[in-house]
Amino acid sequence: MVDVTGKDVTAREATASCLVKMSPRTRDLVMSRSLTKGDALEVARIAGIMGAKRTSELIPLCHPIGLGAVAIELRPGEDGIHVHGTVRTAERTGVEMEALTSVTVAALTIYDMVKGTEREVEITRVRLLRKSGGRSGDWVAADA
Repeated sequence: MVDVTGKDVTAREATASCLVKMSPRTRDLVMSRSLTKGDALEVARIAGIMGAKRTSELIPLCHPIGLGAVAIELRPGEDGIHVHGTVRTAERTGVEMEALTSVTVAALTIYDMVKGTEREVEITRVRLLRKSGGRSGDWVAADA
């Protein structure tokens, strides 16, 4: 692991996103909370929060850090469900991995809950949108 003990504790935040591509019919079932398996939106939201909290257990050499907040947003789009996750902390290292893990776990949960309805579901465009705090400062993706 990288030694971060010499770094200052600062407020840090990161936002990541991804897309769960699916047919309009399946998207409408998800958004109306009408899936046979249950409410995919609420289950995915909780799964994303849990994923962020367990990032250091899943990613080798990732520092275990205390999280101050995790927010998961799930929005419909023409091509499926857009997942956004924002993670905040006051620590010596950033929360980019936690944000990326949160949206990925939320997306996998949606996939699991719709796979009985549609087999053509695809998780795509997992990416960091922005980060702030720390020695390297702020960063925003060009198209964010």
